[in-house]
Amino acid sequence: MTDTAQRVSRAAALLAEQDIDAALETITAATRRDPASPQAAFGHAQIAFEAWQPAAALFERAATLLPGQPDLIRNRALALAAEGEGDQAEGLIEAVLAQHPGWLDGHRTLAAMRITKGEAAGWDRSYAAATAQEPANTALWLGWFQQHATRKDWAAARRVLEAAGQACPPSQGLALSTLFLAAESGDGEADFAPFTSLADPGTDLCHVRYLLRSGQPALALDIAQRHLGGPQARMFWPYAGLCWRLLGDSRAGWLDGDPLHAAAVDLNFTAQELADLAAALRQLHRMKAPYPEQSVRGGTQTDRQLFFHPDPAIRKARDKVLAAVATFAEALPQEAGHPLLERGTGPLRFAGSWSVRLAGAGFHASHTHVRGWISSACYISLPEPGELGPPPSGWLSLGSPPPELGLDLPPLMQIEPKPGRLALFGSTLWHATEPFAAGERLTFAFDVAGPR
Repeated sequence: MTDTAQRVSRAAALLAEQDIDAALETITAATRRDPASPQAAFGHAQIAFEAWQPAAALFERAATLLPGQPDLIRNRALALAAEGEGDQAEGLIEAVLAQHPGWLDGHRTLAAMRITKGEAAGWDRSYAAATAQEPANTALWLGWFQQHATRKDWAAARRVLEAAGQACPPSQGLALSTLFLAAESGDGEADFAPFTSLADPGTDLCHVRYLLRSGQPALALDIAQRHLGGPQARMFWPYAGLCWRLLGDSRAGWLDGDPLHAAAVDLNFTAQELADLAAALRQLHRMKAPYPEQSVRGGTQTDRQLFFHPDPAIRKARDKVLAAVATFAEALPQEAGHPLLERGTGPLRFAGSWSVRLAGAGFHASHTHVRGWISSACYISLPEPGELGPPPSGWLSLGSPPPELGLDLPPLMQIEPKPGRLALFGSTLWHATEPFAAGERLTFAFDVAGPR
């Protein structure tokens, strides 16, 4: 392995260890020593972007050494958007799509850019143009369908799927999408029988949700339990918990705790620390609407790993969080095979960290975090009491199922937000934010990665 390759590999390892400063220093040194290395140039651009540094020019430089790389083009566009050059970012992807209309990642990225800048209509026009060029490209149609399904715009999803059925030959992908539409939209019966032999986690999850919505928790549990010992278990634990609660099964208490495996911790920020942190976070909320796959309603969420940001206020918050999580985790009982209580021996790592800024009537839809072990919400700035509304307006609800399932299950716990308060709970626990009347609700949140 060459010296440059060793440095690139070391930088990647440091990034995986979440030592972002050392990773950036190492990869910067690699590009200085070997400016003609394509791998070093790409790595430098990517790590700089992850570190919240200007990276568009670095990606452009890498593109001269690695021409025609789709990932590089996409990430350059993301960097341009992050630097306030949204029109240029969109133009870059549009130019590639004109030559390669089947580039699905390009369509997804472009759609996300348009949605998050507030385009309520026409955000999917690249799909329309591409399917006109390649009408028999089933993957294109299904990608377009999935975009609308993610937003739960069932009417638009149905129109796309019907057009796909006319333009493309029958396929399993079209059949499964038709099944998903029927099951999730609530429009008609969904027949899963032809697909029971697939053993596909995504199809099984859809089936579980459909059975719960149809008042059949015992059948839903049978399917969910098949996956609890497998690689997709964290997708199914939350639904197994709902089934156990509906069936009066004591395993519901075993899963989520009795009392609940959750805590509210005051991080002892000073007033000045909270003000500095709020100012730093507000500067990062450059979007006008949330990403379609997120739980945010009536607000925005930051991109990239928040705790990689160099701002001193954010770094200080990260240090406080690490200490609080360590204390919370050490106090939990230990039990092998439990999604929260099974402990590893490695250092704490973040699977993600971000900030959410909600405006009046904003909330989080009930959801879980598949990639997390411990999840959180930390409150930085809240509406005035007269703006918030009566309790539990703006509170965190734990254990509330998604409303679209139509389940009569109350929250297991509700946590009142206070500036500087950190809520911690298992990532498989359903959680949501109650809507509030007016004002700003500014938080940061994170997922701690699972044991290793």
